[in-house]
Amino acid sequence: SSNYSITQPSGFTANITAAPLTISGISISNKTYDGLTSATISGTPTYSGLQNGETFSVTGTPTASFANANVGTSKSVNVSGYTAPSSNYSITQPTGLTANITAAPLTISGISINNKSYDGLTGATITGTPTYSGLQNSETFSVTGTPTASFEDANVGDTKSETISGYTAPSSNY
Repeated sequence: SSNYSITQPSGFTANITAAPLTISGISISNKTYDGLTSATISGTPTYSGLQNGETFSVTGTPTASFANANVGTSKSVNVSGYTAPSSNYSITQPTGLTANITAAPLTISGISINNKSYDGLTGATITGTPTYSGLQNSETFSVTGTPTASFEDANVGDTKSETISGYTAPSSNY
């Protein structure tokens, strides 16, 4: 009514807190054992949770790492380093990402097979000092196992193929 004049309320304060953002659109690449915990991020990261039609490119210098360097499947990966595009947002680093680390291949080198005279048997003699080729990240191991060797057949012949078995990997990472 015109009989009253109104004074609007004043003196109130309130807070505006940063809106939460998460990173989506990324995954972690599987890798072969290399003795390191580093992981590779793949995909195109995007912010989820931008407000009122805002658009920003994802910023930061992300890193990803496995909890340990050992071989395993569905291993958890920690991701950090993404940043919020402005102080109006807070960022939640990606979680729940996993990847596999598969065993690294090794080769035995430093050995040879002795020639022999016909004896009707396929057994062969290994000579030399076996070493692993392909060890990762400066690892060193002595060759293990009880190797055996045999010729493809017992008949006389030149440049006959041999089969060697019995060497073992130094750890489950190989």
